[in-house]
Amino acid sequence: MDYTRLGTSGLKVSRIALGCMSFGTGDGAHEWALDDEAAAPVFRAAVEHGVTFWDTANVYSAGTSEEVTGRAIKEYSRREDVVLATKVFFRMHDGPGGSGLSRKAILEQVDASLTRLGTDYVDLYQIHRFDPETPVEETMEALHDVVKAGKARYIGASSMWAWQLATMQHAAELNGWTPFVSMQDQYSLLQREEEREMFGLLDHLGVASIPWSPLAKGRLARPWGGTTQRSETDALQRRYDDESNPPIVGAVQQVAEARGVPMAQVALAWVLRNPVVAAPIVGPTKVEHLTDAVAAVDLELTDDEAAALEAPYTPRLPSGFA
Repeated sequence: MDYTRLGTSGLKVSRIALGCMSFGTGDGAHEWALDDEAAAPVFRAAVEHGVTFWDTANVYSAGTSEEVTGRAIKEYSRREDVVLATKVFFRMHDGPGGSGLSRKAILEQVDASLTRLGTDYVDLYQIHRFDPETPVEETMEALHDVVKAGKARYIGASSMWAWQLATMQHAAELNGWTPFVSMQDQYSLLQREEEREMFGLLDHLGVASIPWSPLAKGRLARPWGGTTQRSETDALQRRYDDESNPPIVGAVQQVAEARGVPMAQVALAWVLRNPVVAAPIVGPTKVEHLTDAVAAVDLELTDDEAAALEAPYTPRLPSGFA
């Protein structure tokens, strides 16, 4: 495994991040999530392959993803050997502290996450979305206080417009508060809109991209038309059901067949080529999913291969936050 710094911070992470939305006890929205026993082989494989960057969120499987992830750290690794990330924003319960990015919500939810994770701190605490109902100064000061209290080492953002990130980062700079070191945004061969404005801003700010859904919920990991249990039950996968996408998936298949490697390796290797990308987040439900992701770190695509993969893409609206 290779490692890199998260933006211009001193935090080093593995070039592949373990997406822990795959784990938990089903909440109706994540019926494909793995419980402790089923997830054990994946966690062991992550440790064996040196995948030290583990990402979850308070909302995943109604909090049980954090619980399973926290127990796995104790069982298969050590807290100091894992770069642990979680998120806050989406509704956990009714009431003023149950969702959003108000000071009340952030201070309540970070403590709840730490309890579920069974730890005193997280390495990266991320806002899961932009909150238009809360002043950015209130959010950034609250996040700064979380860091100063020792409950988080760094902070990050996820899935918003470039101007929103710029506004929040500027508020932190003006007031001497902790800035973001990472942006968890949707980026894959099927969704490249972050290249237009966000990636230029990230490069300028020294903020790293840690893309979610780099395999487009598995669409880029198999020929077009194939299905899995997750694809049949995960409503988020439907955002990729677009008539413009089969040619892109076909290009991945052609490069993969020519190279003699799985399609997932090609799709991830392409994401890793972008210099602003630190670590794509992969949500494995099988050990081989993680094995393919790890192998992608060493797969160097040629410029001609990259051009062939990029050629079928057509402009589209960002999804996941807009």
